[in-house]
Amino acid sequence: MPLSNTSFLKTGFIVIILGSFLSCKENEPIEKATSKKDVLTKKNKEEIDAYFFIAASNVTKSIIAKSQLAQHRSVTVSVKNISAIIENNQNLLLQDINKETLKKLIITTDVNSNIANADLYKLIDTIDVNFDKAYIDSTVKSLSEQIKLFESISKETQDASILKLVLYYLPKQYELLREAKKIQTNL
Repeated sequence: MPLSNTSFLKTGFIVIILGSFLSCKENEPIEKATSKKDVLTKKNKEEIDAYFFIAASNVTKSIIAKSQLAQHRSVTVSVKNISAIIENNQNLLLQDINKETLKKLIITTDVNSNIANADLYKLIDTIDVNFDKAYIDSTVKSLSEQIKLFESISKETQDASILKLVLYYLPKQYELLREAKKIQTNL
């Protein structure tokens, strides 16, 4: 007795639905895990690490853009020199951040680019007479923010690659911040 076309489709549809339901079942549901706190903590640590990379990338890109602008618009030699040093340091940091995010498969896009761009646009709109002071003030603020970000992640993560990155760049960021503050007091 041959199967009709409709009964064949009904049977195929039922098999597909059952297969879908069975494949959606997780290997180890949260209820069977050792504790819900462990599952949430692991996920939370991964989110914290991803947030660090995204935030660090955004701050670094902002500092690079400001430093490039300062090299073109600054009238003070000391500001041009420090902006070149800061740009080089931030480019190296950004390269290392990108290497780590590639290893961890994290995509770092400009999440809060409007905030960073607003700071850059404000600097662009500054008249030439006040530019050096505005740049140094903005750079000191951004470097301080970056240092706070590095310090907070060093307390919150156990990831060896992040800690290595922070331990390598944090002293350099403090040194750049000290130099920028010296120039800030002389302007």
